[in-house]
Amino acid sequence: MPDLTAHHVGLTVSELDRAVEFYRDVLGLDVVSRFEVAGEAFSTAVAVDDAAGRFAHLDAGGVRLELVEYDPEGDATTSTLNQPGACHVGFAVEDVDAVVAGLPDDVETVSEPRTTASGTRLVFLRDPDGNRIELLEE
Repeated sequence: MPDLTAHHVGLTVSELDRAVEFYRDVLGLDVVSRFEVAGEAFSTAVAVDDAAGRFAHLDAGGVRLELVEYDPEGDATTSTLNQPGACHVGFAVEDVDAVVAGLPDDVETVSEPRTTASGTRLVFLRDPDGNRIELLEE
């Protein structure tokens, strides 16, 4: 088995500019790069006919967050976190309650911050496309 190194976590979004604004302005991530990819090799690699993608890479403190807007856009499916294939992105913060208190009113939280049986204080929220984001105190 080769030595693997994490490169990025990817999220598909419907409007790249709106998503970048959310992750940059609300969560404070820095934009590292923006680029576009299209062509037969890309379409084959992602298994989407005539695919093109607009990408933004953001620095999430040791891991790169990749936001992708696809053309053509696929059908959205509703999923719950306990459904196989469901995903979320987790970010460590110093004070979950303070971060939640500072969120804009239009940011949807799944619940109020909670402390789990393991002692972790956390909250889940959603980005503008409904992607799940976990904020947790380490």
